[in-house]
Amino acid sequence: MTAPNSEERKACWEARDLLWKCMDDHSDNVASCQRFQSAFEDKCPAQWVKYFTKRRDFLKYKEKMQADGFTPAEGPKEAS
Repeated sequence: MTAPNSEERKACWEARDLLWKCMDDHSDNVASCQRFQSAFEDKCPAQWVKYFTKRRDFLKYKEKMQADGFTPAEGPKEAS
């Protein structure tokens, strides 16, 4: 794989941004944003698609943790 040039990177980032906006507007329903998903996959290298998908998941998780706070899971009770 050759590195994308600046025009290809810009096209990829724009496709990613349009997909993420669509997903934000449609409560992360990928089916509603299929044409944006296809454009994103066509304009970005496969490794970038994988990275950006994981990045979005992480950012959504981080946003949720910051808004709701962290509640640790209850582990096994120790006998006293």
